[in-house]
Amino acid sequence: MQIFPTGTNKGEGFTLIELILVIFIIALTTTLVMPSFWNMGDRALKSEAKRIGNTIRYIHDEAAGKKQTYILTLDLDKDAWKYESKKESKNFKLKESVMFRDIMIPSLGKISFGETKLIFSPTGPEEPITLHLIKDDKEYTVMFNHLSGRSKIDEGYLE
Repeated sequence: MQIFPTGTNKGEGFTLIELILVIFIIALTTTLVMPSFWNMGDRALKSEAKRIGNTIRYIHDEAAGKKQTYILTLDLDKDAWKYESKKESKNFKLKESVMFRDIMIPSLGKISFGETKLIFSPTGPEEPITLHLIKDDKEYTVMFNHLSGRSKIDEGYLE
């Protein structure tokens, strides 16, 4: 005769149904959570495109509203940008391996490296601005309309 301590039975353990249920819950959770991790790169790229578009629009609106000149500096080599006026300045850096691919300005053409300074007078910039951002194999285009003062963000490389 074997004696077991109280509260334990020789037959205790998990049944096959319990194990299958736990595996099902883990698989279901993984199925729901993993796609959000796979799209992190797309979200980072789109978020950066929106941030740049909103910054350009802000500079345009502030220059017109405060009757001041703002300078937007885009540094393609460092993947950074900044704006400044007499009373205000702010620096930005692209995040999560998002990079500038190029900038297109009609009078200057396509710029792929170096630093570019754009002047926003109270009447706005003189030309439209198109920025291309890239991360891995995904691209976004930020287009700023100098006449309306609005920016548009599109997926892909648009000229």
